[in-house]
Parts: sequence; C-alpha cells; structure tokens
Amino acid sequence: MAEIRIEIGKRIRNFRKKRNLTLDEMSNIICKRYEKGEIAVDIETLYELADALQIHVEQLLYCNPQKTPYLTSASCPSFFNGISQFFSYVFDGRTNQIIQCVFDLFSEVEHNRYKIIMYMNFSDYNHYQHCENTYCGYIEHYDAVTNIELTNQYMPMEKASVQILASHLDSDTKWGLWNGLSSRPMMPIATKMLFSKILLKEDALLLKQLKISKEDIRLLRLYNMLSVT
Repeated sequence: MAEIRIEIGKRIRNFRKKRNLTLDEMSNIICKRYEKGEIAVDIETLYELADALQIHVEQLLYCNPQKTPYLTSASCPSFFNGISQFFSYVFDGRTNQIIQCVFDLFSEVEHNRYKIIMYMNFSDYNHYQHCENTYCGYIEHYDAVTNIELTNQYMPMEKASVQILASHLDSDTKWGLWNGLSSRPMMPIATKMLFSKILLKEDALLLKQLKISKEDIRLLRLYNMLSVT
C-alpha cells in the first residue's frame, strides 16, 4: 500500500507543477499534503484533487504495469495483448528532434473501446506526466488497424488521431500514422510514428527510421497521399 501512496503522490506533484501551482496553493485547495505518500488518499479526495488539477481522475491512479495487463483475450490484437502501457516516437522537423510519447490504457467504456491518455514532450520517463502536451481519448480495434482518437487536454481545439497498422500481428514495434491539427503553427499535419511495447534506444538508426525518406516521398507522389507501410 505504501508503494501506491508514493506513486500517487508523484503524480499529484507532477500535475501540480504542470499547472504552475505551489505546494502551499495546492494545500489550500485540498487542505492536506499528499505528495510524499505519507497520507492515504480516500476516493472523494482523489476526485477533489483531479478537479483542482483539471485532469481525469484516472491520471492519478497507479497500477504496476507488470501486474495489470490491459487485455488478454482472443479479441485483443497481438500487439496490445497483456500490456497497460506502450510508447511511441515521432521526428519533429520544427525542433529537429525525436519526440517521445507514453500511452496509458484504462478501462473499457464499451465493447472494444477503451479510454487512453497520451503524454507527449517530456524530459524524464520517470515523470512523463509532467509533459508539454497531454491528449485524452479512446482506442478501438478493427480487423486490420487500431484507431486512436485524441483531444488535447488543455487545448480542446487541438485534436489528433492515430492509425496503427497490422496490430493483430505479433511484434514489439508497429508503424502508424499520426495526424491532426497543430497549434504551433496552426496547420494540419500528418507524419509517421513508430510504436513500441518497450523503450527504444534513441540513436541515429531510430532517427533515420522516423525521418521521411526518399521512398516515402516517391510513394507520396505516386499515390498523392502520405502512406505508412
């Protein structure tokens, strides 16, 4: 139980910093300090904390990824079978760097449709929730593709979607297409994104894979579409 309190405390601290609230300001709202994990958080207080931080209550919950499989059934695509978290990488030409993302999977809201939260642009995987962009949405599985629809938690006008190819085939990594509306600058975007069950080494090889290649451009001209194969 102590581990759970400590991990929830870390999440509270990360989101408090993201909202630019001091510890005293947060304590004045909730009347107690929970970040050190010394005080157990009851359900009502957990919802109060989520409201104060303007986040979904699930974002404060902690489940050991090794002990909490996402879904293990015949209807679950092989790539997602048995996981509650996965990662993705995209190359951003505006900043000339690899952007890391963490996806947390949550409860099934209806058949074959699950709540999902994506954290993007962070400096430390141990505190990935303290990030520049947080997207909330839903993941759905179809025969040949997995689709994710997302909305920026703090800028609802900024929406995005992801299509992951051949998720029914077992592999540690999968290619997909990230597309949506960017606010920096304001424009529609679409680019390839690499998804992984495990953290990948961010080296020259990964950078080369993520950049749009001559072959990508050839196919774009041929199909008049940006495709990921």
